[in-house]
Amino acid sequence: MNHIVLFEPEIPQNTGNIMRTCVATDTKLHLIKPLGFSLDEKHLIRSGVNYIDKLDYCVYENFDDFQSKNPGIYYYFTRYGRKPHTSFDYSNPDGKDLYFIFGKESTGIPKEILKRDLEHCMRIPMTDKVRALNLSNSCAIVIYEALRQQNYHGLLQEEPHKGADYLEK
Repeated sequence: MNHIVLFEPEIPQNTGNIMRTCVATDTKLHLIKPLGFSLDEKHLIRSGVNYIDKLDYCVYENFDDFQSKNPGIYYYFTRYGRKPHTSFDYSNPDGKDLYFIFGKESTGIPKEILKRDLEHCMRIPMTDKVRALNLSNSCAIVIYEALRQQNYHGLLQEEPHKGADYLEK
């Protein structure tokens, strides 16, 4: 199973957008405190639209609490990573849980956490004109790369509401 982990997220709109992406991709969301918002905040709910009730998520007191409850393979996203996110094999033939860990918007993942597993620290390639991409965009880029490598397992590849032949009608 794929998981997105947000370490101390600060902006409710980003988290709301990530929640929607998680519902769309059948990805579990993990939120590590402190959070920069309340989970019932109106901006968060609005960003999550009508899908928040379908979200599979957990909240943790700190990173150690999260780590103690979630065995699997951890991938850390940081602007200091030396490998592109596409250089890893997420096809996951062993069925292990894959955790894609993103830091808070202002400062990222703490260096002391990253230093524990430098082999799994990566970045999304970009120019030197920006410091970082938006958090919710980064999560979407990464989860869809993992799903692409997994042949979009469990996701619909045809439009379910108007039908696969809608454009032909």
